[in-house]
This record gives sequence, structure tokens and C-alpha cells, in this order.
Amino acid sequence: MYDIIIIGAGPGGYVAAERAGKMGKSVLIVEKDQLGGVCLNRGCIPTKTLLNSGKLYKQAKNSAPYGVHAGNVSFNWEEAMSWKNEVVKTQRNGVSFLMNENKVEVLKGFAELLEGKKVSVNGKIYEGDSIIISTGSAPFIPSVPGADGANVLTSDEILDLEKLPESLAVIGGGVIGMEFASLFSNLGIKVDVVEMMEEILPMMDKGHARVMRREMKGINFHLSSQLLKIDGKKLTYLSSGKEESLEADLVLMAVGRRSNTQGLEETGLDIHKGKIVVNEKMETNLPGIYAVGDVTGLSMLAHSASRMGEVAVNCICGVQDRMRYNAVPWAVYTSPEAAGCGLTESDAAAVGRKVKTASVLMKHNGRFLAEHGKSAAGTCKVVVDAETDILLGVHLLGGISSELVAGAAAMIESELRVNEIKQIIFPHPSLSEVIRDAVWAIV
Repeated sequence: MYDIIIIGAGPGGYVAAERAGKMGKSVLIVEKDQLGGVCLNRGCIPTKTLLNSGKLYKQAKNSAPYGVHAGNVSFNWEEAMSWKNEVVKTQRNGVSFLMNENKVEVLKGFAELLEGKKVSVNGKIYEGDSIIISTGSAPFIPSVPGADGANVLTSDEILDLEKLPESLAVIGGGVIGMEFASLFSNLGIKVDVVEMMEEILPMMDKGHARVMRREMKGINFHLSSQLLKIDGKKLTYLSSGKEESLEADLVLMAVGRRSNTQGLEETGLDIHKGKIVVNEKMETNLPGIYAVGDVTGLSMLAHSASRMGEVAVNCICGVQDRMRYNAVPWAVYTSPEAAGCGLTESDAAAVGRKVKTASVLMKHNGRFLAEHGKSAAGTCKVVVDAETDILLGVHLLGGISSELVAGAAAMIESELRVNEIKQIIFPHPSLSEVIRDAVWAIV
């Protein structure tokens, strides 16, 4: 008998296990694959490792204006993949250490949820006072003729690619699609992006999305375009009512992810449109059963899953807590990088909120100019409630945006007002000053 049984060892599951172990609970975590889940093994960590290699290659080729002449620069995909695998292995060992350190029992196998807060794993029954479901998500494959072709990959398979293609077609202009498009474009691969929506990255500020497309000069974008079929290397899509086609050696299917609820439909769980329904305490409709992360479909980000896991554990342990979604940051590790948190200007308009906005160019920031030059794109935009002066959103494009957005998230979560942010001292010279400068630009 365990205090808590956790199904799935991704960033929702293993963080929940670590927190529960620290609180003295007996914990069993069940994982059918590898510790760390998709994020560590086939998502966040390996993609960012490869993206960094691609960025280093691009920087080396374009470093002359900064007095650095790299000479004959080349890129070795096999060595980059080897480094990626080493990073993943090291991180996976780190998760294993955390489980041991916090006395969490790890069991490999497929967990079947049974009645009475029991699970069956490898033919044996385990029982817990509480159960946390953290089964994550998987790539969604649309029902398009030819989508099962040998040259059609998802984000899972492309991370094990042995040889670089000469050309790549990316289906989907969301985060996953744009990161892989950026990676392969930086390596000199011909890249086409086919996106059904009128703009890439729908969570971004619309102006920032347009600038990002403009800056990604090596990528051909086909917006408002619906994929019709794949026939070997030929892709046919509908654009402005007309059939168009393009050719690519490889096709990356990146149109979204689906929650892993297979096998849970007959358990009595409230599952709506393929996602487990939970409240702000991560409780399902079944007493003692919680769900966190992608399987809920509420915020399909690794850091959201981790926070959901913490909320579930706190509620199980009698600590008052709840999940909030107004200040969940996001980041896209493309070239250029982008990140944001809170409402965009269009989000605010959609819900009828009156806002004030201000933007500053990053090239006016000393550190950004020194590191990226005069022509590099970079912008910080802030969204403020027109009546209360409370910060509602911060949106960044360029530089190390992903490293700045946590500070913005803290401000939004704390409901800081413009005058309060103006009193915060930012280090100089640092790119973080663009947030302060944008706030000072609010009229």
C-alpha cells in the first residue's frame, strides 16, 4: 500500500514524485518507457540541444563583424546527435538520482488503472491512497493520404535521424514545427512550412509573428494552406482555393499532440474530447484520482505539468494550493528566439479588456546591440490594464527571450502595477532592461 501511485514519469509525474517523497510520503511511480517522459527523451531537452548546435554553426559562419574569423566552418550531424544523446542520458540519470534521493520506488511497465485506486503493472496489483495520472501526450497524425509514408516523420522519429536530408517540409507552424524548421534551416537545409492558419505561432503577438517570419529568411512559408495528400516526395496542398504542390525529401508532421487517455475510457473518469477533466486542484471526478500535464489538455507545456504535479501533491497532503493559468510563460527556441507570458493585445480585445501597450526595440539596448548588431530583430511589448495599471502581458522577440520571461511571469503572477515595476532595479547592461524600458514607455 502506497500513499501515492503516479502513472507516468514525465515532468508532471517525476516532479510530483520528488515533492511527495520530500514530504515523507511513500510513492510508487510507474513508467512504460524512460524516466523523464517525452520532454526529456523526445522533446524539450534533445530539441534544445540540437537547436543550440545549429545556432553555434550559424553564429560561427556569421561572426566576422564581431572580429571573429572562424575559417572553414563545418557541421557534423553525427557528432551533434552524439552530444544530444549524452545530454539526454545525463539528465535521465539525474531524474533517477532524484527518485532514489527521495525514496521513490520506480517500476517499469504499463500501468492499468483499476477500481478502488488500484493499478495493475506486469500482472501485479498495487494500491494507493491517491493516484496521479501523468500519461502525457503523443504526436497527432492527421488522416491525410500518404501520411504513413516512409519519409513522413513525427518529432519522435526526426530526433533519431541518421542523415541530414537535402530538403524538409514541415506541416504545422506551431512551436514544434517552427523549432525544427529553424534547426534545419540553420544547417543550410531547404525548408518549406505548410500552415493551415493565416499566421504561425498563434499564441504570439501578431506583430512579433510577422517579424519572426521575416527574419527566418531561409524558410519558405505557405500560410492559409491545407495539406491534401503526400505522394512520396510530392506534397499537394490547397491555397486560396487552388491546388499547389512542393517537393521535399523528408516531411515532418507537426500539427499538434493528442492526450494519452487510451485505456482510461472505461474507468469512469470524466474524459471530454480525449482529455481528462480536472478542477483547479487537479482532482478528477473520481475521489482520490488526480491528473496532471498534457493528459488534461489544459496547458501542454512541461513546466505547466510540473506545477500541476506540485498542486496535486499539495492537495493530497492537505496543503492549500490551486493551479492558475494566467501567468504560464512560453518560449520558442528558434532563430530568433521568442517568449511571452500573459495576455496579448488581441487576447485582451477578445475578452473586452481595455489595455495600454508599449513596445521598445532591443537594438536600443546596449547588450543586445553588442551581441547581435544593428540589423538583428528584437522587440519587447508590454500589455497593461488601462484602468488599474496592472501588468497583463509581456511579449519578447529576439536575444535570450526564454531567459527573460520568468521575470515577466513573476511580475504578472504578483499583479504588479506599472509604478511598482518602475521601482525595480535591473542590472546594467543586461537584456532584461528591455522590460523596464517598455514599462516606462507606457503613457
